[in-house]
Amino acid sequence: MSYFLKRTENNLWHGKFSTFPEDLIVHAVSTRRGGVSKPPFDSLNLALHVGDEPADVLINRKKFIQSLGFGLADIVTPNQVHGDKIFRVDENWRGCGCANYADAIPETDALITDTPGLPLILCFADCVPIFFVDVENRAIGLAHGGWKGTLKKIAAKTLRKMNSAFGTQPKNCLIGIAPSIGACCYEVGGAVVDKCKAAFPKNHGELLIERDGKIFLDLWRTNVLQLLEIGVPEKNIDVAGECTCCKSDWYFSYRAAQKKNRDRTGRIAAAIALR
Repeated sequence: MSYFLKRTENNLWHGKFSTFPEDLIVHAVSTRRGGVSKPPFDSLNLALHVGDEPADVLINRKKFIQSLGFGLADIVTPNQVHGDKIFRVDENWRGCGCANYADAIPETDALITDTPGLPLILCFADCVPIFFVDVENRAIGLAHGGWKGTLKKIAAKTLRKMNSAFGTQPKNCLIGIAPSIGACCYEVGGAVVDKCKAAFPKNHGELLIERDGKIFLDLWRTNVLQLLEIGVPEKNIDVAGECTCCKSDWYFSYRAAQKKNRDRTGRIAAAIALR
């Protein structure tokens, strides 16, 4: 595990994977600290669709993206719908969704590109951010793996899309599975259990964990397994191992908010760009 938090000059914190080549890419996972949003979005909420004041979100977005060396008008982001659509972006898509949710790429949960200087951004509050770095072909990807997308194998599908678009070989791809809800906290019901068993008929025993009469889903391992299935070496997959629900003082967590009888919270962001 090589995930760590680094404080920036403008008083933000970047989650980073030391396994990623910094001469090739810029990347970061945001935390909830250092922004201007008011409760329950306090404070670095980066999502425009959760009921926060848009002006505050834009201040937060500018601060975060500038900490990575880009401007607000550079980013490209989608409307995430817990599906398995993967979209290839290039220079023509620069700025999509940067300041207006309605302008984001519609109904998409993973982005891929080989365009330098084009930051991909997705938002999360317990779902799994999945980074892809193809060093050989200079290409990147970023996926959103909630339980629906994970069981639809969005991670494997994103890598296959990178293979068809850029020639990415699974054996040469570096993967980062960023902070998200862990099996310690992610209790699931019968419908999710059934879908997990259908998606992973041979492996669901290690993904569904019974504890105190309840069942918990290990989203991290579920994403790792589907990547192993298509040929990614386990040594190339870095799991941050930080639960957003356990560490809701650092990361936004929908489950943690529910435990406090709140129905709204902010979103962290995962960002990646080729240099």
